[in-house]
Amino acid sequence: MSTYFIMKIMSSSPPDPAQNPRWTRHLSALLLAWLLAAAWGSVVQTQWNLQALVGVGVDIPAAVRARTTWQDLIGFGPMYGGILAAGWLPALGVAAWLGRRWPAWRGPLLAAAAGIGMVAAVRTVDAMAPMPVFIDATRHLPGLLVMAAGATLAGWLYARLTVRR
Repeated sequence: MSTYFIMKIMSSSPPDPAQNPRWTRHLSALLLAWLLAAAWGSVVQTQWNLQALVGVGVDIPAAVRARTTWQDLIGFGPMYGGILAAGWLPALGVAAWLGRRWPAWRGPLLAAAAGIGMVAAVRTVDAMAPMPVFIDATRHLPGLLVMAAGATLAGWLYARLTVRR
């Protein structure tokens, strides 16, 4: 019976964007932006940590870097994605609300909210975690800013993908 549904889905024509509810476009754009920010953050924290090891004399071949990055995308990425979502939910909600009042500022508001939401979420986790910081790359301002840049870029992407046409 499930084969029938798979075949039905595969044979059906793609939905007409004009008939798609707006919320589906917003949800898919938000998921894409969230995946970008989560992947960015995961890769940044991996490379930040590996570079710290290189700084103390550890030789890390490119193959080890690649394997470690992949493992962190799979292992750490979902956890970071959850942290990111917790920060984005209130931040993007407020930005969307403000964007309705000032439509010309909608894009910058969503981009800034994504970055600020990420920083707020990471700092909240740091305050609750037993270790000094949960994500070592965010221990100091440069690493925090690089990770926030990914979230800000993702917020900008979300704003671009959901602009009213």
